[in-house]
Amino acid sequence: MIKSMTGFGRAELEEDDRRFTVEMKSVNHRYLDVSIKMPKKLNFFESAIRSLLKEYIQRGKVDVFITYEDFSRQSATVCYHEEVAEEYMKYLEQMAERFGLENDVRLSVLSRYPEVLTLEDAQVDETQIWKLLEKTLRQAAQMFVESRIKEGETLREDLIGKLDGMLEHVDYIEEKSPQLVEEYKAKIYDKVKELLSDSQLDDNRILMEVTLYADKICVDEETVRLRSHIESTKQILMEGGSIGRKLDFMAQEMNREANTTLSKANSLDISNHAIELKTEIEKIREQIQNIE
Repeated sequence: MIKSMTGFGRAELEEDDRRFTVEMKSVNHRYLDVSIKMPKKLNFFESAIRSLLKEYIQRGKVDVFITYEDFSRQSATVCYHEEVAEEYMKYLEQMAERFGLENDVRLSVLSRYPEVLTLEDAQVDETQIWKLLEKTLRQAAQMFVESRIKEGETLREDLIGKLDGMLEHVDYIEEKSPQLVEEYKAKIYDKVKELLSDSQLDDNRILMEVTLYADKICVDEETVRLRSHIESTKQILMEGGSIGRKLDFMAQEMNREANTTLSKANSLDISNHAIELKTEIEKIREQIQNIE
């Protein structure tokens, strides 16, 4: 199976008054680039999250969104900072004495001063939290991978169809090329004979030179390599796996042979088929950019 680099996955789990929601989405990228957005209190899990995701993803720009809700009564606690309150009272008394004012600070007023009373997150059980977070991440990642596989299968069918279409162009060029080479040789031979009608140059020498020149327009080697590259690409697609970079290399090789075929073509007909080959190869290269 092959995987597209475009995918989406979502999972939501709730246990023991805690709920995690994980969403993942991705687009194509040359390497694996993971961006994680989550509450600050979960930052110490970032390394573990990245390691887990590498089990499922090899390439792509992946955005991961994690939300966490704690419905337990111990999710936050009120903390009293006595030292801070003493500092406030000390300075208030100094101010009252210095300016001759009555120190009329009441308890309800003092409690509102910054940092006297604070609301702080309760101590959390990291093991329990990670257990639930890991389960949610794996469910989202599995859904994410399944969506990539589904789109990857569509890409494979499309690419194999394009490769089969390319083989038809190669078949045509292979069929017509020998005939065109022979016609070209005959045409050049007749022209040279006409130009050298008064010369003592041997016919065999003329024929040898014409043959050498005509060989320069022969595309047998190019079509053989093109056919081989096309069949190899189809085989790679059938084998599956993380094949994006390998397919990109094969597309470059096919494009090189198509360029050479086009440069050698001495027939408008063959040129048109070579141009069609290049057009299909470019479409294939665009599709390959979406394969992991």
